[in-house]
Amino acid sequence: MAASLHIVIIGAGPAGAMLAYLLASRLGDMARITLIERQRDFEREFRGEILMPSGIDAIRQAGLDAAFADVPKLPLVRARMFDRRRYVGTMELKDVLGEGFAFTAVSQSAMLEMLVSEASKFNNFRFERGVSFRDLVVENGRIRGVEISEKGDSRTIDADLVIGADGRASSVRRKAELEVIRRPQSFDIVWCKVPQPVPLDFQGASLYLGNRHFSLAFPTYDGTLQMAWVINKGAIGDLRKRGVEEWVEEMANHVTPDLATHLRANRDKITQPFLLDVICDLMPVWTKPGLLLIGDAAHPMSPVGGQGLNIAMRDAIVAANHLVPAIRHGGQHAVLDAAAAAMQRERMSEVKDIQRAQQLPPRLFFGNPVITRTMLALVPLIIRVGFLRRVFIDTMRRFAFGQEKVKLTV
Repeated sequence: MAASLHIVIIGAGPAGAMLAYLLASRLGDMARITLIERQRDFEREFRGEILMPSGIDAIRQAGLDAAFADVPKLPLVRARMFDRRRYVGTMELKDVLGEGFAFTAVSQSAMLEMLVSEASKFNNFRFERGVSFRDLVVENGRIRGVEISEKGDSRTIDADLVIGADGRASSVRRKAELEVIRRPQSFDIVWCKVPQPVPLDFQGASLYLGNRHFSLAFPTYDGTLQMAWVINKGAIGDLRKRGVEEWVEEMANHVTPDLATHLRANRDKITQPFLLDVICDLMPVWTKPGLLLIGDAAHPMSPVGGQGLNIAMRDAIVAANHLVPAIRHGGQHAVLDAAAAAMQRERMSEVKDIQRAQQLPPRLFFGNPVITRTMLALVPLIIRVGFLRRVFIDTMRRFAFGQEKVKLTV
């Protein structure tokens, strides 16, 4: 096989960086891997930072346990729930997930730097930071490369396969003109970080339910408290006009008095305020000749269940399972395209199932007010009583471990 075989990956998020590492570490001089990232560092944008057991398993299967050990992280071992400030109950996650499993708040920026650093140990890998994707290069009906720009200068990079891993607003997807199935969403999320209360006496997530809104708070690896305020879609517009102080006050009105006092006392110390316009889309087709989409570029996930980061890395494992053998056996373009199509077929089932499951909680909590109040009244029964508790635990495990088994075979 010619040593000039070239794979170009657009986007160094979890899917792109993980796949770049897997390809670089397993292909040697059979292929060159170029990873393109428009940002010069990974600190500038909001990123989901909850690793499920499925995401931890992807890192372990990739052989990155030792490198991941140095990434800042904090296991969340329990979850408690409040209904209109009234304490409902606490659940130990080991009772749901099994002994030794937890949700983990992780520095995604540090994790991405780790993945890039590990990939950079291989001579066939090149990482280009601060480089923007502009367009796809098409020749005789096949995508043969990309046009990129850096500091105003444009150039093209030839590629045997382009992989679009550039997230929920994927420019690669847009330029490829692939069809999008959009599922209308009923909520948005205001994210922010505040100093952790001292002393921090709860190493877990706190969920504050309300009427057509709820809040989530959990401690993170950096000594702050991550807050998510889930509200009706479009409701933030008026609050944003009135400034941070007023939306913090509105958020404080829906949590327990101790947290409300803490938020008001630290409103001037709030960092990383971010409004997430929630979308949950799916591309019926993730491929074209010479192109494969993975991660949120192919299927932007709802934040419900913290799936985006984890599903993205599972995509990377399955993509490697199909692409590495295709390249080892010659890397002809038709073979690469067949491998890309096979990757989509394998991943589509889990993505569809998880996205369907993600739609139910918003429908219950942001739909008919009578249904919403009924569901809130049932919450104590759901987390405590026999059959309902088993259904709840099964759903939680589905989000935590994945709908299907994903095993790295290369």
